[in-house]
Amino acid sequence: MTLRDHPLANISLQDLRQRTSEKWRHYPDDVLPLWVAEMDVPLAEPVERALVAAARNGDLGYAIASTYLDALGDFARRHWEWGGVTADRSRAVANVMSGVAAAITALTEPGDRVVVNCPVYAPFYSYTENSGRVVEEAPLGADGRLDLDELDRAFARARAASRRPAYLLSNPHNPTGTLHRPDELSQALALAHAHGLRVIADEIHAPLVLHGSFTPLLSLPGAESSVSVLSASKAFNLAGAPAAALVVGEDARDVLATLEHRVVPGPSQLGVLSQGAALREGDDWLSALLDDLVARQKLLIALLDAHLPSARYLPGEATYLAWLDLRDLGYSHSSGGERGRMASLSGPASHFLEHARVALSDGAAFGSGGDGHVRLNFATSEEILTEAIERLAHAAL
Repeated sequence: MTLRDHPLANISLQDLRQRTSEKWRHYPDDVLPLWVAEMDVPLAEPVERALVAAARNGDLGYAIASTYLDALGDFARRHWEWGGVTADRSRAVANVMSGVAAAITALTEPGDRVVVNCPVYAPFYSYTENSGRVVEEAPLGADGRLDLDELDRAFARARAASRRPAYLLSNPHNPTGTLHRPDELSQALALAHAHGLRVIADEIHAPLVLHGSFTPLLSLPGAESSVSVLSASKAFNLAGAPAAALVVGEDARDVLATLEHRVVPGPSQLGVLSQGAALREGDDWLSALLDDLVARQKLLIALLDAHLPSARYLPGEATYLAWLDLRDLGYSHSSGGERGRMASLSGPASHFLEHARVALSDGAAFGSGGDGHVRLNFATSEEILTEAIERLAHAAL
C-alpha cells in the first residue's frame, strides 16, 4: 500500500509540518489544524508530473485556457453524463469565487439582494457585500436540506427589494456536506423563475461525493438562464494552483457577453496544467481518495460517539467537512459573530484552540444558524483525526 493507493493513509505529521501553506503555518506547531478546506494528501501522480515538467521546461507563460475547459468537459461527461461545458458556453477564470463575483456583477445591480442558504460558506457574504449587493438569508431546514418554504419567502423579499435579484447556491453545500437532490434543485429553480431570480451555483465540491451522485445544476430543465462555476481545485487539493470554469445555461449567454467587457482574470498556467492533468488522468487517484474519505467519515462518527456523544453530527453525503452542533455541550452563542475566516477565532473554536490546541472553523463565520457550531475538516490521517477528537473531548465544557 502506498500513499497514492490510499491518499489519506499513513501521513506523517512531521512531514505535514514542513508544508508552508496557510493551514500549516497560521497556527503554532502544537496546534492540530482541522479548519481550512485543505486535505492532508500527496499530489496525484499526473499532477506531480505536469508540475515537474512545467518547471523543468520553464513552461510558465500565459495559459491557453481552452485546454482546461476541454479537460473539464471530458470529466463532466465521464462522471456526471453532462455535456454542458462547451466552448460557446464557458469561460475559464482565475478561481471559483472570482467566477462567482463576476456572475453576481453581471446578473445584479448595486443594492440588489442575493439569496443564500445559511449557514453557508463565509465568502458568500463578503463577496456579495463587497460588490455592493445585500445578502438575503434563507435558512436550511433542521435536516440540513433546502427549505423550500424559506426559499419562497426569501425570494419574495429579494424580489420586492431589488430590480435584478439573484440566488447563490452552494452545490454540494458547504459547510454541511449536503448533496442536493435533483428534485430539490428543480423545485428551487422553479421558485427562482417564478420570482424572477437568476441562479448562480458554486459547484467546487462536485467531484467530492461520498454517498450518492452529483447533479450539475445546469443539467436540469429550468436552469437555462442559470450560471455555474466549477473547478478541480478542491477535489485534487490544488488551492495553490487555481483555475475554474464559469459555465452558463443556454439562455444565459448574456453573462459571457458581459464578461467580455469587464476585467475578469483568467487562470494561471500552473492551474491549467495541474488541474488539466488531474481532470484527464486523475480518476483512479480520486476514486481512492473518496474511499478514504468515506472511511474517515465513519471513523469520525465512531470517535464522536465514544468521546463526544453530546456533539450532534448529521453526516453529509459530500465534501470532507463535518458540521458539528455543540450547543448541547454549552456552546450556545459565539463570542464574536464576525463572518469570514477570522471568525474561526471566536466562539467554540476559540475555546478549543486555547484549551485543546485544535483549530476549527467557528460556526458564526457561516451566517445565521451557525452559533454553537464548528466546521471540522476530516481529510487527514486516522492518527491526527483520533488525537484531535480526543483533545476536544478533554477540553469540552
